[in-house]
Amino acid sequence: MTQRPHGPAPTPARAPTRRRGIRAASAAGLALAAVVGGTVGFARWFAPIWDGTPYPVADPVATARQLEGDTQSAYAALGLPRAELADWAGAGLVAKGDDCHLRGMRHWSQRGIAYPPQDPGVVTVRDTWGLRGVPRAEAEPALERVRKALTQQGWKVTDYENSPHLPRADLRLELPGTGRTVSLTTYSGDRLEVSAHADCARYPPGTALDGRGDPRLPAPSAPTELREESPDQTSG
Repeated sequence: MTQRPHGPAPTPARAPTRRRGIRAASAAGLALAAVVGGTVGFARWFAPIWDGTPYPVADPVATARQLEGDTQSAYAALGLPRAELADWAGAGLVAKGDDCHLRGMRHWSQRGIAYPPQDPGVVTVRDTWGLRGVPRAEAEPALERVRKALTQQGWKVTDYENSPHLPRADLRLELPGTGRTVSLTTYSGDRLEVSAHADCARYPPGTALDGRGDPRLPAPSAPTELREESPDQTSG
C-alpha cells in the first residue's frame, strides 16, 4: 500500500535568494553613499588648502589703538621715568600689506611657493617708538618688570634674552587668540625700542586710504606721558 505525504507540497526555496538580492542592493547603496560622502568630505577638507583660509576682517584704526594700548602698558611697566622719546627710524603707526600674501595652493605657481603675490586689501598694523637714555644696566631689570606685568595680564612670552653677556636684551610676547605681539629690544647708545604688531587682516570696505593706497591711521599717542611733554617728537 502506497503512503501519500500529508499536508501541502513544499514550496520552492525562493526567499533566501530574494534576501540575498536585497542585501546586495543595500550594500551597493551604502558603498555609493560612502563614496559620495567621502568625495564631499574631501572637497570640504581640501577647499581651504586650495583656496586659502580667508583673512579675518579688522578695522586698521581700531587695531592701531589696541596696539598703542599694548605699548602704553609696556611703557608703564618699564618704570624708566628718566628715559626720553627718541627719534627712531620706522617709528609711528603703520599699516602695510607687503607681508600679507594670497593664501592657498592655487596661488603658489604665480610667484613661487615661498612668496605668492600680495593679497589686495590685507595689511598688518604696527606701532613702534624708541626711548633714549636707557643704559643696559637699567634696561635689563626694566624688561623683567614688563615680563611680569604683561604675563599677569594674560600675555605669553615667546622669546626672552636678558643676559648681560649677550649683545642685546630682547623680550617678545604674544596675547593668545588676538594675533597681537609686543617686543622690546635694547640697542647700543642706551636706546630701547618698543614695538607692537598685529597679524594680517582684511580692512573693511570704506576704509580711508592714504596717497600710497594704505589705510590711513591716526597720529601716534603712546607713550602718552612722553608725547605730552614733547609733542614735536613723534616719529623718525
